[in-house]
Amino acid sequence: MFVRRLVLAVSLFLNMVLVYNFIWGERGAIAYKELRLRCDSLEERIRQVRESNLELSKEIRLLQSEEKYIEKTIRKRLNFVRNNEILYIFPGEINSNSVGALSNEAKN
Repeated sequence: MFVRRLVLAVSLFLNMVLVYNFIWGERGAIAYKELRLRCDSLEERIRQVRESNLELSKEIRLLQSEEKYIEKTIRKRLNFVRNNEILYIFPGEINSNSVGALSNEAKN
């Protein structure tokens, strides 16, 4: 009878330890859930970077081959104008791309 109770107590203790490790252990369910969330966020970041890379690759190809696109990009980003054109920049319409061009012009 004593041996039977001892075996039962040891079995219960081992089960409690196993359940504790299963839930709160370093490789338990909670750690798995945290790793899963981190993995999902990293996969989303990878997707965003791939989309960005695709857009940049398209822009590189256009800049290497299309004269019109090169001109459009230079005019838009650097505020270049053709001969006999006047560029008007209004205070509320300055964007981050044109700020560098304006600061470069002020230095010249």
